[in-house]
Amino acid sequence: MKYPGNDFADSDPFGPQNEHSPKQFDQLEATVLFCSQCKDAVPVRKRLLLALPEGDKYDYLCVYCGNSVGTKIEREEQPIKLLL
Repeated sequence: MKYPGNDFADSDPFGPQNEHSPKQFDQLEATVLFCSQCKDAVPVRKRLLLALPEGDKYDYLCVYCGNSVGTKIEREEQPIKLLL
């Protein structure tokens, strides 16, 4: 939406995006998640669960009870090339 005399409303709040602009962040890391067994937001420990072709799958575990509270797949920047 354009407002007369307001150039800020027309600009991208994250700045210009192109292939040469640096990334703001690569991936997010969870440090606290809700545990259904403890019934509270708890610190978590990240553990490698599987090494998959599309990336590594991690499991987030509650530090108090060891319950699994979430998973994450970290995708590779460049695909892995297999030589046969």
